Amino acid sequence: QVQLVESGGGLVQPGGSLRLSCAASLRIFDIYSMGWYRQAPGMQREWVAHIFNDGSTNYADSMKGRVTISRDNAKNTMYLQMNSLKPEDTAAYFCNAVEAGTAYWGQGTQVTVSS
Repeated sequence: QVQLVESGGGLVQPGGSLRLSCAASLRIFDIYSMGWYRQAPGMQREWVAHIFNDGSTNYADSMKGRVTISRDNAKNTMYLQMNSLKPEDTAAYFCNAVEAGTAYWGQGTQVTVSS
């Protein structure tokens, strides 16, 4: 079983940046796929980005060019660097891991973009 803990959310002004972290309870080197999702109030959870254990990445069009997903296998941590943030990026951000066919979720970290 994989436990995931997100951190790094907060309040940021439009145009600002944040880096989210997702710490895993086991070696992420062995995890096939890890990703970030977000959910705004009253909305469905939305995919943001994924990174696979070969280092390949995919991004949702809504954030492509403004976010970078990465993983540090030595620290068992995945990151989401977010730049040029907009008010519509306000949401709870969740990290996800898929291992042996099972999906695991963190508890989420809130990102609020507001002046």
